[in-house]
Amino acid sequence: MPKVAVVTGASSGIGAATARTLAQQGFHVILGARRLDRIEQIAAETGGRAVALDVTDDHSVARFVAQADRCDVLVNCAGGAIGRESIAESAISDWQAMYDTNVLGTVRMVKGLLPALIASGDGQIINVGSIAGHEAYAGGGGYNAAKFAVAALTRVLRIELLGQPVRVCEMDPGMVETEFSLVRFRGDQAAADAVYRGMTPLSAQDIADAIAWIVARPPHVNVDRIVILARDQVSATIAHRTQD
Repeated sequence: MPKVAVVTGASSGIGAATARTLAQQGFHVILGARRLDRIEQIAAETGGRAVALDVTDDHSVARFVAQADRCDVLVNCAGGAIGRESIAESAISDWQAMYDTNVLGTVRMVKGLLPALIASGDGQIINVGSIAGHEAYAGGGGYNAAKFAVAALTRVLRIELLGQPVRVCEMDPGMVETEFSLVRFRGDQAAADAVYRGMTPLSAQDIADAIAWIVARPPHVNVDRIVILARDQVSATIAHRTQD
């Protein structure tokens, strides 16, 4: 019987690439996301299973967890940023949305699937954080706060699960060209494109490949944290760009 990997935020970007890559690695993948049509298509391609999931909704998470009889790997990809306003100009509703998705969504999934992960005898939790969870920057207030919280809760999990057959990893990418910036800039394609202009950013597949490598380590090896940046990026705010 193949091992089961649960991937949240699997409708696009890192989540979709991770679902496809873990399926290629031999996992039966359960894909969770709000956009059911998208994950159904990926599930059809990979032989996985698509289940509607809104990580900000307790009932949705409970329904999802009830359909996962087994879980060997949980990859929490659901998340994202909203806006680049200063703290003074930011909307509290945006902060709440980012915190509920990135932080509480991760906690809901961990709480729901932890018994199955322990029961697997070699469970693994990979929380997708960000370089923004370690370096604050102007205009990053709400997203920084959410990803710093993801880093903290991942470390706490690692401590609390010591002695249990569950590994815990924090995956922190830099700039990855996905729908991330388009969502952050509220659909402004020009602003989203400007984020990556003049440089070669990471791709979703780059991060998926790293996640697959982490998952494939032997049971006694725990990759606590991995930060992956493009060669053209050295920090959350410093990147080398060619002239247009």
